Amino acid sequence: MTDTTTVPLYRAAHGRTGDKGNRSNISVIAYCPELYPLLVAQLTEERVAQRFATRRPSAVKRYLLPTLQAMNFVLDQALDGGVNDALNLDSHGKALSFFLLDLSIEVPATLTQYLAAEENGF
Repeated sequence: MTDTTTVPLYRAAHGRTGDKGNRSNISVIAYCPELYPLLVAQLTEERVAQRFATRRPSAVKRYLLPTLQAMNFVLDQALDGGVNDALNLDSHGKALSFFLLDLSIEVPATLTQYLAAEENGF
């Protein structure tokens, strides 16, 4: 069994969020290539759907971008109808990447050297 440490995702990656209508897309970009396989293994469509369960997305699709050490998640029907329909304070969904980046991940001891320092989080 490998020793692991639990850290927030923002120590291994950064993110960006966009929206179009009632659809949100969230990109997660690993800080270095060594961390990318770990993120692919742990950030599944199912886990992201579970993280955003309160927004009740009708579907969550993951697109892998290995050349960029990144992935993009598309969440359908996740923005309370979109900018023009939602009463939600953040109807654009711009802050959703921060919510995802606070998700806990398990990092093997052999990879902790690649993590951002805790004080560099948001």
